[in-house]
Amino acid sequence: MKKILLIATGGTIASRYTPEGLSPSIAGEEMLSYCPDFGTFCTVDSIQPFCLDSTNIEPDHWLIMARAIEDNYDKYDGFVIAHGTDTMAYSAAALSYLIQSSPKPIVITGSQKPMGFPSSDAISNLTDSLRFASHDRAHGVSIVFGGKVICGTRAKKEYSHSYNAFSSINYPVIATVNDARITFFIDDKADISVPVFYHNVNKSVVLLKLIPGVSGAMIRALIPHCDAVIIESFGVGGIPEYEGFKAGVRDFVAAGKLVIMATQVTNEGSDMSIYQVGKAIKEELALPESYDMTLEATVAKTMWALANSEGPEDFKKLFYTPVNHDLMWVPV
Repeated sequence: MKKILLIATGGTIASRYTPEGLSPSIAGEEMLSYCPDFGTFCTVDSIQPFCLDSTNIEPDHWLIMARAIEDNYDKYDGFVIAHGTDTMAYSAAALSYLIQSSPKPIVITGSQKPMGFPSSDAISNLTDSLRFASHDRAHGVSIVFGGKVICGTRAKKEYSHSYNAFSSINYPVIATVNDARITFFIDDKADISVPVFYHNVNKSVVLLKLIPGVSGAMIRALIPHCDAVIIESFGVGGIPEYEGFKAGVRDFVAAGKLVIMATQVTNEGSDMSIYQVGKAIKEELALPESYDMTLEATVAKTMWALANSEGPEDFKKLFYTPVNHDLMWVPV
């Protein structure tokens, strides 16, 4: 029987009503009491490093979760993190970079309704997660939610209320969980054997969403405050040519900072080589771009790569090295 560590961090799954609204307060042991079936396939211990609405989670909490797993890695066969849904995709991506090539499963889950509420999805999601974390073929970082197992770098929350809240972007789901049946579609465990842990991220990263008419003064204002800006551009990616913004991008790069290009379009990714508004500025400033990575993965990978690289070329090497299926296509 597999031994699993439940890491409870708060979120809707752990929430109760208060006069101010839902607030997390249910500890891991109480959550487990709602899921009696797990005892037929695993044993579970529980720890609670913090208890927060996931809106309040920041990169320091990613490091706390990663450290909790590293400190307990040899004691357990798998790990399940109970987490709020709003920033779950960011945490899943971040843990994919902080804990790489793990032969043991690291599963993140939560719910759209709190544990104990009528018709809540919390019991099924937590039970499915424990079941998947107990499977011999499970490994690496993933989200289990709504019966789907999604790669930790490919998840995005696309519904604010519905139980099928998360989708896998530009990559197939790893598996499905239907009661006791787990059906795998991606099975690459033979490729990994030894986990690699990282302990640092650079939080000085900003995501800037382009809108028509955005001013170059906005990106210049970021120069003293961040080391990198990810520009969420239109379509396949480009820099507006109207007065000011392109000059602002040049000034940002000239200040020794990084500009990473991404796209507002959820599916199919960026390719700045297609249009003049993208190709010319990319070639001029050697701008990295996210291609088919999700925005959440792009943010987390930028923070990780900045903290673990020296200089722009070293950053690009890390940024373009695929991790946990985050990047499928980079042009030669």
